[in-house]
Amino acid sequence: MGYGDQLMGSGLARGAAARGKRIALGDGRRILWDEHSEEIFRGNPNLAPPGSERDLDIEWLPFFKGHRQYNKRLGARWKWNLSFHAVPGELFFEPAELAAGRRYGTGFVVVEPQSAQWKTVAANKDWGVRNFQAVADRLRAAGFRVVQFRGDRSPVALAGVEQLATRSFRDALAVLSHAALYIGGEGGLHHGAAAVHIPAVVIFGGFIPPSVTGYATHTNLTGGAAACGSLHPCPHCRRAMLSISVDHVFNATLAHLSEPSRKYG
Repeated sequence: MGYGDQLMGSGLARGAAARGKRIALGDGRRILWDEHSEEIFRGNPNLAPPGSERDLDIEWLPFFKGHRQYNKRLGARWKWNLSFHAVPGELFFEPAELAAGRRYGTGFVVVEPQSAQWKTVAANKDWGVRNFQAVADRLRAAGFRVVQFRGDRSPVALAGVEQLATRSFRDALAVLSHAALYIGGEGGLHHGAAAVHIPAVVIFGGFIPPSVTGYATHTNLTGGAAACGSLHPCPHCRRAMLSISVDHVFNATLAHLSEPSRKYG
């Protein structure tokens, strides 16, 4: 699992410290963090780290790798738990992290054309680099500053789009907190945008329902398809993506950027 799961876990823990509690994400005996947990949970007073299992202030919550609550594997697909609704996560940045996050300025539009290409479901969540390029071109022509994060797992650079080097996913979210908008697929960065209070246009397609992992502050585009959860490339998901046009994404973007509270540069 990836960063998005950790961000959802932090959302489920919201408010615990105010009640004098910390949430233990685990199986009731062990706190089960994975390789991404510490980076997202760092400094979060609502979460108990591994080693805190016997502390008196913990409350157990069964949300961990292999038991994420929002899905269950049935053969070659995920069955979605439609009673689960993601709560925006929280990040607790150090002052130095916040200062570093301002190094690229403010008010830009972040476009991410790829979503976890190393996963078997990548094809079902892929809107296509060409489409993202078209949206970026139209935004730039309209006078918006369009950027893309560059990291170890971002091999595709959009033409003419400013490339922002980031040191880690957490660093990228500190930078993202100064954006006007995020545009991309369902995944870690859309969860990150919700956590740092940034609106987004999120291209879901037909793989996972926005009612489960989407947020009300975002525009979530499905192409009118129900979510199939297929773990392998499927025609249903391809048709859903083909139903989402560049105009759909561009117009949704303009609707967000025209809101009085949004400032861009």
